[in-house]
Amino acid sequence: MPTNVAVSRSGRIFACYPSGLDANNTRYQVAELTTNTTETPYPNAEINSPPGGAINYTEYPPMGANYQDYFLGVQSVAIDPLERLWILDTGRALTPNGTLVPASYGGAKLVAVDLATNTINQTIVLPPTAAYPNSYVNDVRIDLRPNVTASGQGVAYVTDSSQQGQNGLIIVDLGTKEAWRHLDFTPFVRAEKQHLSSVWGEQVYFMPGPNQPFTFDSTGADGIALLDGSDTIVWSITGGRHLYSIPNQYLLSRAPNSEVQAQANVKSLGEKGQTDGLMQDTNQYIYAGNAEQNAINVYNARNPTVTTYIRDPRIGWTDSMWISNQTLYFLENQLFRSPSYYPGTDRRIKPYVLYRAPTADGGSRVSPMMI
Repeated sequence: MPTNVAVSRSGRIFACYPSGLDANNTRYQVAELTTNTTETPYPNAEINSPPGGAINYTEYPPMGANYQDYFLGVQSVAIDPLERLWILDTGRALTPNGTLVPASYGGAKLVAVDLATNTINQTIVLPPTAAYPNSYVNDVRIDLRPNVTASGQGVAYVTDSSQQGQNGLIIVDLGTKEAWRHLDFTPFVRAEKQHLSSVWGEQVYFMPGPNQPFTFDSTGADGIALLDGSDTIVWSITGGRHLYSIPNQYLLSRAPNSEVQAQANVKSLGEKGQTDGLMQDTNQYIYAGNAEQNAINVYNARNPTVTTYIRDPRIGWTDSMWISNQTLYFLENQLFRSPSYYPGTDRRIKPYVLYRAPTADGGSRVSPMMI
């Protein structure tokens, strides 16, 4: 089952298949889609095959393996303006009975692959102060403008959607490899209380683990996007319908009062439907799936308004989106029918599908790189 898609300027398509959402996702975590029906482990089969698997069963309870040089549970992929594929590894995987194990240090990481040579040129291991054992690093956006960090190498913004409630935004300096958090445990990043959505006529209750009673979806900050030339960071919560934003200066700051300032400068942009991933374009549009209405909506930051852009009965759980060459790509993976949701059985009907459609008003992907 795929969760995330990224498409290069030359049309190469990459997807990921996290072992933390499907215990059957063990063949590989990242692949390049070579035809409409075939894919190849990327950047090679070896890095997708951790020795002994993604889980360390020598500990009790089991933990995610601490491999820094192998993919364990890749949740997201994104391409930066230098045509590097950034791979976000949660370091977590499901046991065969559906238990999500915590991550060990070394498992949660960001890996950059040069698409010109198909080789890894950077690995950033997320420290335990930024990615907790029960964190679920979910999505990532890259800003390579040299003025955003002291290192001049750019920054990554990462969401922590942990269903254990340890939610927040993670900021990573791509030059120094330092990482820190903001907005931890605040209402802006946590699931809304008693959030209940309905997809294809099915009420979506969350199953927190094997043989546990169902509850409301507790998935926190998930989709993330860039606005205003990347000076504004926008994110959404899967366990809710609101869109939030913050000027990037408050996330980049590490001053003693920076967390208070960050919380004071979050803005609610209103409701845009129940959404997983987000995508931004050069028209100041934010694309957001609307699972409850079989649609993809657009938030127009210039108005601001939310309108329906695409509506089709085949659209349900739009997990992620990407823009390349004025084309919007989006994945439908039926996540709400997986064992993680009530009644705890696998009701997904293959195949999972990658769709594409023209962007609204010819919008292109935002590629922040120059001052």
